[in-house]
Amino acid sequence: MTTEPTWQQRADVVVVGTGVGGLAAARAAHRAGRTVVVLSKSAAGSAATATHYAQGGIAVVLPDTDDSVAAHVADTMAAGGGLCDRGAVTSIVADGYRAVSDLAGAGAVFDQDSEGHWALTREGGHSRRRIIHAGGDATGAEVQRALDHAATVLDIRGGHVVLAVLRDTDSVTGVLVANADGIGVIHAPSVVLATGGLGHLYRATTNPGGATGDGVALALWAGVAVSDLEFIQFHPTMLFEAGSAGGGRRPLITEAVRGEGARLIDARGVSVTDGVHPMGDLAPRDVVAGAIDARLRETGDDCVYLDARGIEGFEGRFPTVTAACRGAGIDPVHQPIPVVPGAHYSCGGIVTDVAGRTDLAGLFAAGEVGRTGMHGANRLASNSLLEGLVVGERAGTGAAAHAAAVGRVQATAPDIAGRPVLQRRILQDAMSRDASVVRDATGLARLQELLTSAAARPVTDRAGVEDAALTAVATVVVAAASARSESRGCHHRSEYPGADPAQARSSTIRLRDGVVALETPAGVK
Repeated sequence: MTTEPTWQQRADVVVVGTGVGGLAAARAAHRAGRTVVVLSKSAAGSAATATHYAQGGIAVVLPDTDDSVAAHVADTMAAGGGLCDRGAVTSIVADGYRAVSDLAGAGAVFDQDSEGHWALTREGGHSRRRIIHAGGDATGAEVQRALDHAATVLDIRGGHVVLAVLRDTDSVTGVLVANADGIGVIHAPSVVLATGGLGHLYRATTNPGGATGDGVALALWAGVAVSDLEFIQFHPTMLFEAGSAGGGRRPLITEAVRGEGARLIDARGVSVTDGVHPMGDLAPRDVVAGAIDARLRETGDDCVYLDARGIEGFEGRFPTVTAACRGAGIDPVHQPIPVVPGAHYSCGGIVTDVAGRTDLAGLFAAGEVGRTGMHGANRLASNSLLEGLVVGERAGTGAAAHAAAVGRVQATAPDIAGRPVLQRRILQDAMSRDASVVRDATGLARLQELLTSAAARPVTDRAGVEDAALTAVATVVVAAASARSESRGCHHRSEYPGADPAQARSSTIRLRDGVVALETPAGVK
């Protein structure tokens, strides 16, 4: 049945999400003179975004250093397991310093060295010290603070849940939204999805509560292509707390701790990564997470340990990590930190170009929800805030230009009843068991059977959208993981431990009448 709206409004550009990608896009569209409405399903403000929790920093090539765009591109390509789009990586990396400088001009304050230059650290997979940071290990909070301050001129609305992206045959016409006044329509020729990730597919994640895959699901329901969703990055060092088997967000221990010299050891004090990779504890995240998972399977232990006791001035350099550890009863200055891999970042998402454009005119995506080809099969540490800043601004500029060219549109509310929904805890338990760091055909088939059993029900509020989104995204993740019969990047198949050169490609997936359609491989550029 058609959902009859109880209210209607208009805008040139609707931005969904208030993290780095969303606010960068909204600011750019506003600067271009368009009427912009920013929607957030949360009423908690910036504390609800993944950006706020980002610890490590922003990977950026600074002038007058021993670094170069070519070196950063090479490191990104190496981490990406053969699936990065070199053109996309180069475009985004080359624009990084300008984007970060713009953010600093908006008020962001980054840590400085003794000579007054931005201080640089190194993280896994990087051949140079090129990570700028703020507040030691509170970079995301500073980025969010600066963007929030710069966004005070924008129309930002909390408690607004997007139920559907509205479209006609060829282009976007607006969004269907639920808020305290009921279900309504915002007619708009341009929509930017910047909803973040999908970490709550799993019981335990570093992501905030809103990371339920909403943007990817909205794109799928609108018939838009997604790609690379089998590549879900598990951060190697999520804080382990005994007895914390329940779901929810858990603190991560930033990769910069290893960049400053911390070592990963097991309960017997033996290195976890020796002999696994030439870069040891600073290997790319998929390698380190896989090494930890293998060691835990071998030993039966609950966790491994990050020994940071040799880092001088640890509390001052890593105040956020220190507080999280002490909150769990651990003193990182005197004790090794217990850690396990945790669901952290989706390397895939809605297929876009480097300006955030999707294959539906007027629909853009930026940040973790988008798939530009930057990350390939495994994201290089601290490239996420970089991509969010660069692509977010480009998406906002493009959305403004599209809105100016198209002008007034008229949306029609669609039938949104009957979306498949699994109970969240059942889904999270199943995904954690069968689609975590290591997958196999038996577990994936079991997941597929479970997802096929999902009953359809109306979706008209936040909880309903989130559960339906998780179900839809899980269906695509499982289909993509089942189709990739190899191990590559952060996708590990136990029965296919090696990479298959014939599968060095990305595949595109759509939902057609609710059925997953795996399309012709996009190829690698």
